[in-house]
Amino acid sequence: MTATSTPPSTSAPYAELKAPTTVRRLLTQPTTGPLVALLLACVFFSVSSDQFLTGGNFSLIVQQVMVVGTLAIGQTLIILTAGIDLSCGAVMAFGSIVIAKMAAEGSLPPLAAIALGLVVCGGFGMLNGALVQKIPLPPFIVTLGMLNVAFALTHIYSEEQTVTNLPGPLTALGQTFPLGKTDITYGSLVTIALFLLLAYALSSTGWGRHVYALGNSPEAARLNGIRTSRLTIGVYTVAGILYGIAALLLISRTGVGDPQAGQTDNLDSITAVVLGGTSLFGGRGSVLGTFIGVLIVGVFRNGLQLMGVASIYQTLITGVLVILAVTVDQISRKKAR
Repeated sequence: MTATSTPPSTSAPYAELKAPTTVRRLLTQPTTGPLVALLLACVFFSVSSDQFLTGGNFSLIVQQVMVVGTLAIGQTLIILTAGIDLSCGAVMAFGSIVIAKMAAEGSLPPLAAIALGLVVCGGFGMLNGALVQKIPLPPFIVTLGMLNVAFALTHIYSEEQTVTNLPGPLTALGQTFPLGKTDITYGSLVTIALFLLLAYALSSTGWGRHVYALGNSPEAARLNGIRTSRLTIGVYTVAGILYGIAALLLISRTGVGDPQAGQTDNLDSITAVVLGGTSLFGGRGSVLGTFIGVLIVGVFRNGLQLMGVASIYQTLITGVLVILAVTVDQISRKKAR
């Protein structure tokens, strides 16, 4: 009779080689480093403050990051194409004023005002993409100019006044529901759903593969039949629509239309993307990494506030984190060559 089982002499060495290979793959994943940093930060702040590891505090962190998180999704798409968007915070602020004024002082129903805000923000994104692709101009210059345009339009249209007395549907996403001992806002669920949707689009669709190809080499992408012009404008337009959704989340959280909002959110979104492991040179990174980066920003700011650290030192520490993240990215790119 012939034995059919695998001989021990071949299966044992295979098992011994399998485990290190799996560990090595985990260690080389771009999201592993940010995830370890997030866990270490949570452990550190849990030891430093009794208030950090509570359901109410985690709910507060999620509410604080949902607006920047939604902006960071759009920022990730643009950075994956080797671009950058400095205007996202200003465009979001203009969108929030349009929605608030049209619903509170105009004759539009709330849903129509929201739709108009999304169209306006999407239009800013489309114009950014067209200027970057058709002229072409550097994304840094285009979006820096658009930042000033959106900022000025916000203050002109709002007449420097905060818009109040908003109808109920505009603040519905700021309402909470209980989850165990924690209250979760509906807006937080919207942000998480957007992360999952864009993560699927980037990892499992042809459009996502084209975005990565465009960021790696626009000329190679064009020679492979990708319509780089249409893709670039489309990415900037989708990012603009995401800024419009962030505007609605901002209104739902604050309950007003504030022309002063969003002034530092562009830098916060870039910080979250970089901390999440997405390369500023394009073609490498993920929305999942950005989600971790957003949580890192939120955990650090919340933890430092609980420790009584002044806001200027929080900004200093955030800046150091960004420099470290970019340095790690540069070193890993050199080793990959």
